[in-house]
Amino acid sequence: MSRWTQIREITLMNLRSIPERLGPSLVIVVGIAGVVGVLVALLSMSAGLQQTLGSGGRTDQVVVTRGGSNGELSSFLSIGSATLIQQDPAIARDAEGMPLASAELIVITEVPRPGQRTGANVTLRGLPPVGLGLREDFRITQGRLFRPGVQELIVGAGAAQQFAGLEVGRTLRFRGSTWTVVGHFAGGGIYDSELWSDVGTVQSAWRRAAVSSVLVQLARPAELPVMAERLRENPQLDVEASTQLDFYKGQSGNLTATIGVLAGVVAVIMAFGAAFGALNTMYSAVSARTREIGTLRALGFGAAPVLVSVMAEALLLSLAGGLLGALLAYAAFNGYAVSTLGGGFTQIAFEFAVTPALVGFGLGLALLIGFIGGLAPALRAARIPVTSALRE
Repeated sequence: MSRWTQIREITLMNLRSIPERLGPSLVIVVGIAGVVGVLVALLSMSAGLQQTLGSGGRTDQVVVTRGGSNGELSSFLSIGSATLIQQDPAIARDAEGMPLASAELIVITEVPRPGQRTGANVTLRGLPPVGLGLREDFRITQGRLFRPGVQELIVGAGAAQQFAGLEVGRTLRFRGSTWTVVGHFAGGGIYDSELWSDVGTVQSAWRRAAVSSVLVQLARPAELPVMAERLRENPQLDVEASTQLDFYKGQSGNLTATIGVLAGVVAVIMAFGAAFGALNTMYSAVSARTREIGTLRALGFGAAPVLVSVMAEALLLSLAGGLLGALLAYAAFNGYAVSTLGGGFTQIAFEFAVTPALVGFGLGLALLIGFIGGLAPALRAARIPVTSALRE
């Protein structure tokens, strides 16, 4: 009988006997399912946040902020500086020759949380009409657009879902005055977590004679390095320029790194427990079949087929646990909407994302745990002397 035939027959025999050892086998499956489920759930939070911050970004648009600032909230650009930026020759022009550049102001407002007395910090973005045109994914989903010079605002889809009192027609108190919610919008990415209004109105209410950033449309994306260098060398300016995609991805860097470290620590701790559970279970399975293994060896079956059969059982149970954990994580968390504090100390609404890459990573971890837990018992089974095995 060939070695491959021996491996097939012993492996099938082991797998058929799993129902007889259902309780111990479930120790492996449930333990690994817990590891994979927790790991995938935690990492899906990071993946969802990265998708939210990256989905609304483009590489042919540039965000210009004050040099050294770590976001729009801490950036300050005078009106004169914003005007100089908008005159750069790399910026695209509309049919009337006006630059496609939007000088915008970011301020923090507080809105109620559902069922809570405390509020949440939310970004209010003041922007001119050209700023709406630069967001290709922008659309009004309910109500209408705000009017310039009037204390009206529109609410992003994510903010409307996560916070209270933002329905169309409701009023909010900001800076001692009343603002009316006149519409909801979908803007893609981080914009769905914001409130939008006319930039002049926001400047007047917050008494700001400046803007936070300038969003520009490049005539040609390849001109970004030249434009950035030209702005940097201008003695009248102290600014930094980066693509819209890179700018918003950078806002999530520390948070996603923290989530990744937390997920790694939790996964390692749980993986040790699951590996020891698999080790104990497979040792018990080998001990229960010692005489059976000895009989097979006496009939001419080699040590390698015995080792492979034990490893195959451990890996199969681990894979089943990994699939179960990934399925539970997908059912419980994929698309689950939450909000968290972002880099600008304001809330970002996003959805957990259980991606195929995360599922694949979880299954890989499950197989690794199964391999570690099954290797020592498999080696013991392969090395049992035939005479000793037959006497047990």
